[in-house]
Amino acid sequence: MNATFLPQKDCIVGLSPMDDITDLPFRTLCKEMGADLLVTEFIASEALNRDAEKSLRKMRFTPGQRPIGIQIFGADEDELLRCLEVVEQAEPDFIDINWGCPVRKVAGKGAGSGILQDIPKMLAITASLVRHAHLPVTVKTRIGYSHDSMMITDFCEALQDTGIVALSIHGRTKTQMYSGTADWSMIGAVKNNPRMHIPIFGNGDIVTAAQAVENKRRYGVDGILIGRGAIGNPWIFEQCQRAFRGEPEREISVAERVDVCRRHLQMAIDFNRTEMREKSKLACSSEPEREGVAKGERTAIFEMRKHYGAYFKGLYNFKPYRLALVSTPTAEATFEVLDRIKEHYR
Repeated sequence: MNATFLPQKDCIVGLSPMDDITDLPFRTLCKEMGADLLVTEFIASEALNRDAEKSLRKMRFTPGQRPIGIQIFGADEDELLRCLEVVEQAEPDFIDINWGCPVRKVAGKGAGSGILQDIPKMLAITASLVRHAHLPVTVKTRIGYSHDSMMITDFCEALQDTGIVALSIHGRTKTQMYSGTADWSMIGAVKNNPRMHIPIFGNGDIVTAAQAVENKRRYGVDGILIGRGAIGNPWIFEQCQRAFRGEPEREISVAERVDVCRRHLQMAIDFNRTEMREKSKLACSSEPEREGVAKGERTAIFEMRKHYGAYFKGLYNFKPYRLALVSTPTAEATFEVLDRIKEHYR
């Protein structure tokens, strides 16, 4: 298989998967703002195999979000192979294996970047998934487990030999977690290895369009994945596209920030209401409509609280409004706070 699902561009700009961030509503905004490529939140293979409702919910996407990949993680080959059927039934464009997550609950069990301590096992599982999958397989990883064990160019060649069609690299080690700075020189070393022929995507510390353009110029990567730089800032994809076309950056007004944040909240409410309504029906609840609407709204309000600070970062004396946004119990009250922000900073 090959990476025919990738847009034919000099530099693809995509959304990097982030747990509890890159859900369907947020991906929709990023796609509308110019993201060329999307990947779901990472999903545990064991959870998919037992039909865990939250994990199945993470796989949901709309046709307008293509090309999109579903990212899976795990340390057990049999569990990963079993979940392939569930993932492929959702019909994404590709399957992404997460060999990069550094958090303890994942890496501590030998999954995510924890497997970078056992490269032979990582290669064996990857090769097995490629053989059994009916869709293209890609990998997301880090530059090594620690700075004492970085063999990035060697194991990326070996990953390519397993049959994956593209490789994304975060420029930190597992032990760095999210501290320090991403080492793009190591990403560049992989891209500029003459033996590498699959697309290489770089990831880490891209928070402005100028950084994206510079890292493309300096390291020659085929694409750039933006993670934390997109939280509360889906415009970064539009700005990157403008920068690659040589156009000036567009200023984002406070009113536009409020309008997009408001729409994000409404999409989150609508998505969660639909999901909770269906869950109530399956549970044979006597009042599925009412329960679904209430639970969906509460879930959306809670999930959105992690976005507000980023949407309005840098606004003078914003603390009272931020506290109001993260403490309001209803959607109606939250929308009223957003209206006050728009008026105050007019």
